[in-house]
Amino acid sequence: MSGATRSFVFVTKFFDRRAARFRALRRAAVAVGGDVARGGQEGSMPEKKKGGNTVNTVWEIAAPLAEQLGLILWDVKFVKEGANWYLRIIIDKEGGVSIDDCVAMNDALDAPLDEADPIEQSYNLQISSAGIERELVRDFHFQTFIGADLTVKFRTAVNDAKVHKCVLRGYEDGQVTVEFPDGSLYTFDKKDASSIRLDDFDPNF
Repeated sequence: MSGATRSFVFVTKFFDRRAARFRALRRAAVAVGGDVARGGQEGSMPEKKKGGNTVNTVWEIAAPLAEQLGLILWDVKFVKEGANWYLRIIIDKEGGVSIDDCVAMNDALDAPLDEADPIEQSYNLQISSAGIERELVRDFHFQTFIGADLTVKFRTAVNDAKVHKCVLRGYEDGQVTVEFPDGSLYTFDKKDASSIRLDDFDPNF
């Protein structure tokens, strides 16, 4: 595995709601020939999706942009830590993600996120690499890594332990099948695990 995937490289930018609204409003005004700053005709802003899921909306925006840049959109997370909200765009690429890839993805997202305006509050936008020992969450994560070594943390004990080293043997409709070191197979709903990660760290790397 490339050394680039070892580092959790990222670009962080604070996204201020007031500034974002003004930029979006200014673009709308320019589109119809108005001038917001001078009180001219303002043009209507693109209608914001009501309800809906922030992560899904951002995924729809980010996925094609990642593809255009030769990247894979690995995951999107919108989480609150302390008093701050974070929108995390996690990307991957064969051979590893560089800081330049993160910067390119950040730049590509700037205008589309402003235009879509999917988030009500101020937040920090972070672009990061999936890295090694990445978490498997989405269907395509599991389908891609059939046969890979995993570390699974179960919510309740399985065979008298919550943490197991195992091999991913199958995945279908949210049901994960793993093989334990003794050769036994175990199938569980992925919701029954608090964490499912690749166990591909090489200490001699």
